[in-house]
Amino acid sequence: MKQGGQFHIGQRTRNIVGDSAIYIILAVFGILWVLPIVYLLYTAFRVTPDTGIINKLVPDDLQLGFGNFYKLFTETQFGLWLRNTFFVAVCSCTITTLFILMTSYAFSRMRFKMRRPLMNFMLILGMFPGFMSMIAIYFILKAMGLTNSLFALIIVYSAGGGLSYYICKGFFDTIPRSLQEAAMLDGASQWTIFWKVTIPLSKPIILYTVLTSFIGPWCDFIFAKIIINRTSPELFTVAIGLYDLINADAGSFNTWFTVFCAGSVIVGTIITILFLSMQKYYVQGVSQGAVKD
Repeated sequence: MKQGGQFHIGQRTRNIVGDSAIYIILAVFGILWVLPIVYLLYTAFRVTPDTGIINKLVPDDLQLGFGNFYKLFTETQFGLWLRNTFFVAVCSCTITTLFILMTSYAFSRMRFKMRRPLMNFMLILGMFPGFMSMIAIYFILKAMGLTNSLFALIIVYSAGGGLSYYICKGFFDTIPRSLQEAAMLDGASQWTIFWKVTIPLSKPIILYTVLTSFIGPWCDFIFAKIIINRTSPELFTVAIGLYDLINADAGSFNTWFTVFCAGSVIVGTIITILFLSMQKYYVQGVSQGAVKD
């Protein structure tokens, strides 16, 4: 009994030490993850008369205010950049969502020749990062005369939307086929079944698709920087505008860095609120879409 008791005490001690080590490691990683956010928030609200760079972890002049946000909206074209970004993101999100829903429905409910090879091909093709094709995309748009326009950005962001069909297709697979069969017996076409039967039952995956389709154009910098010329500030998105704000000349970084951080906080806050408000549907859409056919 004594040896058994010592064994349990030793095991309990090892469990406590192991759990404590795990919690300490997680706490350290958590602090490292939060520090850049704290730095960004402090810099955005920081009142500074000289430089926008913080050289100390705990600065001496701890003065906060909304001056950087006021300067952002009064001395820059941030409002215009925000409208351009919102317009591109909403249009791209709408088109991409339609592409994904229709592609997913076709693969889930219809049976046709080459269905499986086509699904595998699109899945593999979708694994390649989009920026790998940015040079080819630029020259194609240039040959079509579509560069330096918000319309070109919408095309780039939404054209390959159908490649992200897989999760949505898995969700459609969970919808009973008996509903489709009953509708077909009543004379409904595939188009009617898609809009009147499938879509009303797919709110979680639709909201998940909307959210993921919105985040990409909202946060993108690479394609926007390639397509939009620096000589057209009226077409800037938020990413390009903020980048140009601190890279206009040699002294721009120190002068506008705190304003840049204020703009970054606004952009991040908008997408954070959107994500948190739709988080329930996001998780539900992913979990119900993880079905293999």
